[in-house]
Order: sequence, then C-alpha cells, then structure tokens
Amino acid sequence: MQAVVFDMDGVLVDSEQLWDEVRRSVAAEHGGTWNGEATRAMQGMSTPEWAEYLVTEVGVELTPDEVARTVIDEMRNRYAGAPPVLPGAPETLNRVASRYPVAIASSSPPVLIESFLAATGLAERVPVAVSSEQVAKGKPAPDVYLEAASQLGIAARDCAAVEDSTSGLQAALAAGMTVFTVPNPHYPPDETVVARTHHTLDGITELPAALGL
Repeated sequence: MQAVVFDMDGVLVDSEQLWDEVRRSVAAEHGGTWNGEATRAMQGMSTPEWAEYLVTEVGVELTPDEVARTVIDEMRNRYAGAPPVLPGAPETLNRVASRYPVAIASSSPPVLIESFLAATGLAERVPVAVSSEQVAKGKPAPDVYLEAASQLGIAARDCAAVEDSTSGLQAALAAGMTVFTVPNPHYPPDETVVARTHHTLDGITELPAALGL
C-alpha cells in the first residue's frame, strides 16, 4: 500500500444527517414529496445526480441547477461556524499523512471540501481533493477514487480507501482499492457489501493502528 484515500462525509465529517435535513427542507419548501428510498438513494451521488433526482423522483419544483444551488448554499451556511468534524478525524488524517500520501475523494462539492480543510488546518497535508462533481459519475461508480489515485500518481490497486456508506464502499471496491469500512451509525452500510471489504473499524481513530502506524 502506497497511499490512503479518505471519503469525507461520514468518515471525517458527521454530515450525512445534515445533508438529509437540508434536502428534505428544500423538497418540502418547493413542492416535493419525500419517498422512503430518497435518503439512501442520494448517498454518494454527485451534485448533478442528486439535484436531478430531487426534481425527477421527489418532485421538487425547481430546475436541477436551482436545486443544487439552494442546497449547497444552505450547507455552506451550516458549515460557516465550523464543519461538524468527527472526533479524532483531523488527528487521524494528520497521522496517516505523516507516513503516506493522502487524498480526499468525496461526493461533496469542492466548496465544502475546502471548508473542511481550512477549518482543520489540513490543506497542506492533503495534496489531492477530488469531488464527484469533477468526474463523469458519482459513487457507486469508481470514478472519483480513480481520479484521486491518478492525481496522486499512484495506481488505485496500491491505495487504501476509507469509507462509511454502501455506495462509497462499492465505489472503492470497483476502483480496486484495499477498503477500510468505518460503518456510518446513522445509515449502516449493506452487510453484504461490507463483507467484501478488507477491514472493518469501529471508528476512524482505529485507522492508524490498522495501518500499522
């Protein structure tokens, strides 16, 4: 293993519930009807994908561009004070970065990735940060992980990935990476997908020991 690629939402930032709350609010304010599959369906989607989903499947009466802008503006407002960083996540990332090149491969838009890196002072430790907005397809497609590995200059098969959600785990597996699962307690990943991964941790702070650091 030559590098470690981190997901952000649910791994470094406790934001999955926040995304859900904001999307539900936008849907309610603009004529949408939330369905039982919407929350999990959108986990891992890129911004264009979930914006389209909110219009076509939830019935939000805005254009996809308007949906994306409204949701991201509200998420930026929520992050303004400080992103909801998971306990121990910055220290863990910093420790791993002292040994391996690291990257972030996230479904969040670049502005929120940048907010996390600025708030934690880790921008210089993370030379590569890729949003699924910047690739063809969001998770569970492997595109964002493959792009992160490419920008690191390291083959995907020589990278470890750290993920929490079903779609994220599927993406990292499809990229051919060694996958560490940190199950999201609010939205537990599919057990059949977890069984295909290489290591399961109880929390992000267990990662350094699992890597032998």
